[in-house]
Amino acid sequence: MATLFISDLHLDSERPEIGSQFLDFLGGEAREAEALYILGDLFDSWVGDDDPNPHFADMKRAITAFTASGVPAYFMHGNRDFMIGSEFADETGVHLLPDPTMVDLYGSKVLLAHGDALCTDDIEYQQVRAMVRNPDWQRMILGKPLAERLALAADVRAKSQLRNAGLPEAIMDVNQAAVEQLMSEHAVTLLLHGHTHRPAVHDFKLGDKDAQRIVLGDWFDHGSVVRWNANGYSLDTMAR
Repeated sequence: MATLFISDLHLDSERPEIGSQFLDFLGGEAREAEALYILGDLFDSWVGDDDPNPHFADMKRAITAFTASGVPAYFMHGNRDFMIGSEFADETGVHLLPDPTMVDLYGSKVLLAHGDALCTDDIEYQQVRAMVRNPDWQRMILGKPLAERLALAADVRAKSQLRNAGLPEAIMDVNQAAVEQLMSEHAVTLLLHGHTHRPAVHDFKLGDKDAQRIVLGDWFDHGSVVRWNANGYSLDTMAR
């Protein structure tokens, strides 16, 4: 048995093939896992747990059935679905995790993160991130009518896509100094995150110790998963 990690599915009705692969994954391999960790951006957008989006409702029912089967599932907020709240967790049975979170995997201490907080070269994004993660700001947004929240989310996505298209690739990647600082603060040599959509394993030195940063990929063209068991881990691609 293995512990499974995924991120950046960006579930949306406009990309039903991703939803289909996710449903197959939940009903297949994941049912045999020790646990499933979703490290953010499961959904392409989330404006509140009261959104009746039919596609999201299908995904929630599948997650509920999955957790009811006995496999624990954990969810960490991403930059697209940071508004997921306790109602979603209660309904689906997932456990909400803070970002970052430390876990023990078969004797190895591993730090889990979504990854966007490490993209410190993008100063404008970090300012926006601090604002939208503020509980007071979230309560203010959730107090607006659903239609207004949906319109706001669509506008933000459009502006974000336009802005990102003009940014250098390096600015949207993690900052190595930020990575090393976070890992040093938590006294770990293993970091697993998503967000950047650049699946890879990065080896480097953290002081005098060997360290690794494992990056999950997105699910746009295929599925990305880390499988971790007592023998170690593998970063794999799941064909669609």
